[in-house]
Amino acid sequence: MTLLGLLGHDRYCDAIELQVRQLRDVVTSDGVELSAAVPTCPDWSLEQLVRHTGGALRWVELIVRTRAQENIPDEDVPLAEGPEAEGDPAALDAWLAESGEMLVGTLREAGPDVKVWAWAGVLNSGFWARRMTHELAIHRADATLAAGLPYEVDPDVAADAIDEWLEIVEFVQRTQPHDAAKELRGPGRSIHLHATDATPELNAEWVVELTEEGVAWRRGHEKATVALRGPLTEVLLAFYRRLPLDAGRLEVLGERELLDFWLERATFG
Repeated sequence: MTLLGLLGHDRYCDAIELQVRQLRDVVTSDGVELSAAVPTCPDWSLEQLVRHTGGALRWVELIVRTRAQENIPDEDVPLAEGPEAEGDPAALDAWLAESGEMLVGTLREAGPDVKVWAWAGVLNSGFWARRMTHELAIHRADATLAAGLPYEVDPDVAADAIDEWLEIVEFVQRTQPHDAAKELRGPGRSIHLHATDATPELNAEWVVELTEEGVAWRRGHEKATVALRGPLTEVLLAFYRRLPLDAGRLEVLGERELLDFWLERATFG
């Protein structure tokens, strides 16, 4: 597998379009306070989270539209910080809608193979379609948690988000070694993720091996040092550290310490 993903460019564009609309629904829901704290991103309010997410959409749109061959600083992205008015759901919603429309339009026009700058070694527009799909999936979860609303994500998107996270960890370990990454290495330790509600066709099970050379992973059902079992959405959110391992319908079997160890350190690769 590569950081290009398996869903296809059009599917990623469709997912971005849908998730922007779902995030807008959170912003405009009755009773939702934009000043509400985001429990999974404790430094942000809901409004700050949404502004960050919309700004990321505009940043990627500019990279792809201009065929940028190097990073574009945030300050060079027009309207990246959002509307001037703060605490205004209508203004924030309109800005977010425009941000999503711009990105989806630019990605669809470009297709997956336009060469552009990216940070993970896959230098094309297809990388960004996939990355923003999952950026939205996770930050939309943050937003729904802050708003006290239910969260849903399409099963194929959820499974691909786990794939992508494992690929990023693998990439960072290989290219940007960090002291914390060394602690993930060593023989005889493995993690099994098992989505209990997914169809057989989705194959929503993963085996992650912590080897001497780094992280290795594959889809499949195998015994491991520790297993995390539960509905796919809850497994996704727990693996992204958005849901405690003891929450919901999750079950940890085996050496939980290894799973805790992974969740503490995998951010560093």
